[in-house]
Amino acid sequence: MRKPLFTLIAAGAAVVALASPAAAAPTGDTVVTFTVATANLNISVPAAVNLGSAFAGNTITGELGNVTVTDSRAALNATWTATVNAGAFTTGSGSPEETITPNLIEYWSGPALGTTGTGTFVPGQPSQSDAVTLNQVRVAFSKTSGSGNNSATWAPDIRISIPTTAVGGTYSGVITHSVA
Repeated sequence: MRKPLFTLIAAGAAVVALASPAAAAPTGDTVVTFTVATANLNISVPAAVNLGSAFAGNTITGELGNVTVTDSRAALNATWTATVNAGAFTTGSGSPEETITPNLIEYWSGPALGTTGTGTFVPGQPSQSDAVTLNQVRVAFSKTSGSGNNSATWAPDIRISIPTTAVGGTYSGVITHSVA
């Protein structure tokens, strides 16, 4: 009978002996690194829009479609300004009677349709009464504070005053949005 008691005690002593060194084991640190990826500051615009038709001496108004700035720079100071300007609208050979100059083209951004990220998003021209002519570069929209990735979408409108001297035809021109 003594033999089993001795074995039991030996087994118990072995358990205690194994547990003590595990608690006293040395520790080690692992340095973990990773990169927050960054990309670019981009702007997307509709490829084309048709405003319909109007007679000479009248105005034609329409929406350009959604304009979106996507800021994937993950910047501490993630501010940007989107600008807009226009070239002349022409038909035929582009004679003076076949040209509508940029000072006859008005633009207003309207409010944001949607934004993501933090910060303050500011429309360049919140309403139609704030419309500006596109004969020079104008601010369309901006982000004035905040950090990290963000985006803003708006649907600007334009109004074109058609001169009484304009000849009939399909006029086309380019409105350019940029972001920096």
